[in-house]
Amino acid sequence: MTEEQISLQWLSSILDTLRKQCPWDSVQTIDSLRYLTIEEVYELSEAITAHDYDEMRKELGDLFMHLVFYAKIAADEGRFTLSDVIDGICRKLTSRHPHIALPDRDGAVQPPRQSAVPQWEQVKMKEGRRSALEGVPASLPSLVKAVRLQEKAAGLGFEFPTRAMAKAKVDEEYGEFIEALDSYHSDGERAHSHAEEELGDLLFAIVKWARFENLNADDALARTNRKFAQRFKHVEEAVHAAGHNVQDLSLDEMQQLWNEAKKDEPHS
Repeated sequence: MTEEQISLQWLSSILDTLRKQCPWDSVQTIDSLRYLTIEEVYELSEAITAHDYDEMRKELGDLFMHLVFYAKIAADEGRFTLSDVIDGICRKLTSRHPHIALPDRDGAVQPPRQSAVPQWEQVKMKEGRRSALEGVPASLPSLVKAVRLQEKAAGLGFEFPTRAMAKAKVDEEYGEFIEALDSYHSDGERAHSHAEEELGDLLFAIVKWARFENLNADDALARTNRKFAQRFKHVEEAVHAAGHNVQDLSLDEMQQLWNEAKKDEPHS
């Protein structure tokens, strides 16, 4: 057995025992684990954004445990096994890479079934999907969802031909947003919904332009959020160390502390 196989067998054996003997593990269901799994995914996301590989290793372990745990619960209910899960993804990978020689379940490498690289979304449509957008969960955070919707549509050819056109769309949507905002300021709440709609169009266009520049808008915003939080915490800590409260400072004083925090950053 390989090291990976030994490790997987060890985890599987531990979970089998916990399912029988641990008061908490023995009563878990797929529903009770769902929100905990979401939390683990977000913790992994934070570790990735921070490029903290030690934390990433730990979070991947937590998430991997959850994946095996779900399979154990399903197996107890006679629905599917961990082998079914792994075999299923292996068959999917093989199906979606017909141009690459891949091993079968017994380890024998099979020759490619075609030479040309397939169109991924077209392959997925052949698997039974009625829409390329079916693979985008409705509950995804809005920014991630925008990226994935655009990627799915682009996979079927629905895309601007050039980055210049993508940028022009941003300029167009920005103009429409400013116009809607002016109406909102003059007409009040009656124009609020329209201004919000135009803001959404602008954000969507920026996401698309970013994709042309090989930039992921969600990754970019996640890093900016983290940077903002770190800088603001620096302001709070400096103020508290001086025996004051943040709300007692003027904007200029807070800005000075903010700029000091920026100087401490390697890429500010």
